[in-house]
Amino acid sequence: MEVGYFSGKITYGNELFIRISGYAEQELLGSPHNILRHQDMPSSVFKLLWTNIALGKEVFAYVKNRTKNNDYYWVYAHVTPSFNSNGQIIGYHSVRRKPKGGAITAIEDIYRHLLSSEKSGGVNAGTKMLEDILKKGGENYDEFIFSL
Repeated sequence: MEVGYFSGKITYGNELFIRISGYAEQELLGSPHNILRHQDMPSSVFKLLWTNIALGKEVFAYVKNRTKNNDYYWVYAHVTPSFNSNGQIIGYHSVRRKPKGGAITAIEDIYRHLLSSEKSGGVNAGTKMLEDILKKGGENYDEFIFSL
């Protein structure tokens, strides 16, 4: 099943988010979310996220964000689709939390492998690698993320 992807724009940011990002509020509001995308984030993770959102499912993921001065910070993101009164997806909502330190250590290693696979074989190679990691562990993506 082919799904569409949202082109998300930042419509709100609390004080903590704005301060950590290093951007001024007016620089963030209306900007695409990828203004924060760090080069260490595998495309296959975002593909999984957007596919699930487009299917009406919530997603939990560890995300490495880039700050304005090219530093980074990790978040544990909970992303949910937003629906209109007809049940159609009209956007999404993301709540970010401070991740567990041990989870970051585990996910960094996996993300490094996914990025390496994507560099040689594209996003589909990274997606396949992620599926293989999950299959080997006997978990689906949600179970894996919750176990970290």
